[in-house]
Amino acid sequence: MRLFSQMKIGTERYPALTGVRALGATVVFLDHFPPWVDAHITINVMAFFFALSGFLIVRIYYEQAELRRQWLSKYFVNRFARIYPVYFLLLSIAVCLQHDFRPWTLITNYTLTHALFRGTELIIQPSWSLTVEECFYFLAPFFMILARRHNFWVAFALGWFFLSAALVISKLGITFLGTPSFVLTTTFFGHFIEFFAGFYLALALMQLEKQGSIYSPGNKYTMTGIAGVLLLVAAMVIVYRHAPLNVRAIIIINNFLIPFPIAVLYWGLTRENTVLSRLLSSNVSGLLGRSSYSFYLLHTLVINYIGVPLLLSRGGFRPLYVLLTLVATWLASILLFVGYEEPVNILIRRAFRSKHKTIGMQSTLFQVKP
Repeated sequence: MRLFSQMKIGTERYPALTGVRALGATVVFLDHFPPWVDAHITINVMAFFFALSGFLIVRIYYEQAELRRQWLSKYFVNRFARIYPVYFLLLSIAVCLQHDFRPWTLITNYTLTHALFRGTELIIQPSWSLTVEECFYFLAPFFMILARRHNFWVAFALGWFFLSAALVISKLGITFLGTPSFVLTTTFFGHFIEFFAGFYLALALMQLEKQGSIYSPGNKYTMTGIAGVLLLVAAMVIVYRHAPLNVRAIIIINNFLIPFPIAVLYWGLTRENTVLSRLLSSNVSGLLGRSSYSFYLLHTLVINYIGVPLLLSRGGFRPLYVLLTLVATWLASILLFVGYEEPVNILIRRAFRSKHKTIGMQSTLFQVKP
């Protein structure tokens, strides 16, 4: 309980959404290290993270966003402090483990531009999504100011423009943005609707909060969101069972359809008192959610250098090794969050004189990370 108090666990404004991050990180782990061989998960877990990022950035910064040097410097320092220190540490460890010192690989990975160039080596495989996130962070002030001065749909139209421009560039035959398929699967431009689902949700929730209580009786939004997600998961299963694989159908479901039921689900989790929202709002879920970024970056290293080697060398019951590796990764992630991620984040913000009032909501909602 003392740990929960020190880390302000349980004080989040939308605690169920913090728990979603813990659940999503666990699902990603099980997709990379499934209990049974080839038992991979077909749901697009990253869409849940991207929608959360869109929601949080807009919920925190929408009303104060400015294209002025002072505000932008504070905004980008906050983003850097939250994202880069853990990534730098684990990336450096991975470089030493893999002995990959190729200059282009190092430059693109350390600058988080690696997922903008088709064929570039990902030293930490899940880190492609950080490039997606960083692109959104860079463009978010422009999107928010457009939405505030005009409306959401003007900002949304700009997102479509960026996607169209990226698709044009992808046909030039260069490594930057690679191919249309690369743009749609690996870049922010292909995933922008997932972020905008969270964007729209934040605007709707802020409007509701100005009118009073946001809470709603029953569970209709939660159940509708779950039903919509499960329906699209079933559609994905059908697609994967038919050869040849229909990549276009997968992109349509993952990038353009699933953000809508996810937004409805989040609407329910923030407004309705259900068994699921209470479970995701627990202190344990909160601690795991706060540690989920460290977990996300750490899990493939633990799997590749500990879990899989132990399984291959000793054999035995695969699900047991998966469970032990999962528990060990969560414990290591909590220690990394408590002992490094959060202290360094605070230290950097203080060094750059980030005012606590500006970033306080961010630290008690949930952190924006995949």
